[in-house]
Amino acid sequence: MTVELGILLAIGGLIISYFAYQLNKTKEVKTDSQESAEVKAELGYIRKGVDDIRIDLKANEKQMAHLSERTTRLEESSKSAHKRLDSLELLLKELEQK
Repeated sequence: MTVELGILLAIGGLIISYFAYQLNKTKEVKTDSQESAEVKAELGYIRKGVDDIRIDLKANEKQMAHLSERTTRLEESSKSAHKRLDSLELLLKELEQK
């Protein structure tokens, strides 16, 4: 009888171990799933932030191009104004000499 009792205890221990393993496995899967969902959500927030930064960067690039164009026009205009002023100065000197 002691052998049978020992076998029953061994089989009972195996069954309990198996159910404990299955329970922990289920908990681990749930934990992994939850962590995976959190990581995906955080990646979504990061992706949205990067997209917002790209949109802002494109807007800034357009603004810089516009300002560069305006600066070029102003430089050309000031160069033209300097030429006109130089010619006026020459004209004034000629008039003063007469």
